[in-house]
Amino acid sequence: MDLRLRGQTALITGGSRGIGLGVARLLAEEGCELHLVSRKPENLEVAKKQIADEFGAGVTCHAVDLSKPEAAASLARELRGVDILINNAGSIPQGALAKIDQAALEAAWSLKLFGFLNVAREVYTAMCERKTGVIVNVIGASGERPRADYIAGSMANAALVAMSRALGAESPAHGVRVVGLNPAATETERQRVRWEARAEKELGDSKRWRELTKGYPFGRLATVDEIASAIVFLASGRASYISGTILTVDGGRSYRDK
Repeated sequence: MDLRLRGQTALITGGSRGIGLGVARLLAEEGCELHLVSRKPENLEVAKKQIADEFGAGVTCHAVDLSKPEAAASLARELRGVDILINNAGSIPQGALAKIDQAALEAAWSLKLFGFLNVAREVYTAMCERKTGVIVNVIGASGERPRADYIAGSMANAALVAMSRALGAESPAHGVRVVGLNPAATETERQRVRWEARAEKELGDSKRWRELTKGYPFGRLATVDEIASAIVFLASGRASYISGTILTVDGGRSYRDK
């Protein structure tokens, strides 16, 4: 199926590893030119070489700390002409309210919440002026199913869900779409490290970590490609009437009793 993406330009934050890199690879395969953003230039260069070698796509790297408001705004001004924005950078640590002080809260939100907003502000305005464009916010299920032991993440994700729905309701009047995606627990490199540590602690063998994921849908974590494929579809011309929607891709786990 032609996703009608050839020749478009995409800005992917957190694009050097994990879900972001998975999205970048699929967009490159569909014929997009890419701008990848990460704080670590060495990771960006590895991703750039991989994508260029495999797909021959044009890749421009931006080593930027999006938790810094002016850095995020400056990048967005530079790349305000992109056709697609994938807001993906950031993670927020676990923790109950009693364990999250003001400094920890601000640090947690500076990238995942304010980073999304500061990049989207300029890009969204430019898209509305051009009467075309798509923003996909990669959020997290806790925004709609909040957890007390993940209070900072639940609050930030809820804000991003609200932003996606509000802008996505307004944006069609300007020819623009805004959507959100809540990914399942996904088998990224970062997640594997966490599961291996848990398996070492609970089972005495880090290599047995997959045994701990058998309670998930289909008996496993989601793959990067499964999540990235949904994101790329939402960004594509095949999803041209989808805006203001939050798609949860978790194998139905959010709606199970246990």
